[in-house]
Amino acid sequence: MRKLTKLTVFALATLTTLVASAQSKNEGRARVFVPVSDSWSVGGELTIFDEGGVGEVSGGARPQTAEIVKTLHDRCPKLIVTRKEERADYILVLQHEGGKFLRKDNKFAVFNADGDAIESGSTRSLGNAVKEACAAMVSDWAEVERSER
Repeated sequence: MRKLTKLTVFALATLTTLVASAQSKNEGRARVFVPVSDSWSVGGELTIFDEGGVGEVSGGARPQTAEIVKTLHDRCPKLIVTRKEERADYILVLQHEGGKFLRKDNKFAVFNADGDAIESGSTRSLGNAVKEACAAMVSDWAEVERSER
């Protein structure tokens, strides 16, 4: 019986330590929600010959939500990506406009928990859009934490 009690105390102490370490790991990190992307891509080709030509245009939805989340996770470890909008400190909207050769085709906007836009911009690559959005959220979060002290 005494051995069982020691084991129970050890298990509870271990569990408490694990929970506390998980909570402290996320402490001080802002949460960001990424809504489902509704990006589009359009492409085509045209072949012209002496007697005429043939062409084809295609396009459609090109959702990038998973890629945005992956890139945020890789490039912005100071943030936690959440699937629950109500728990988010920020919302990152990022859309890709396909079919724009050599032009900025990744548009992003960052909103805080009050719904205010704190940053927006356009970049050529998704990675740079995430990088700029991350910098804005991390900077704003540092100000929020300073004002709470």
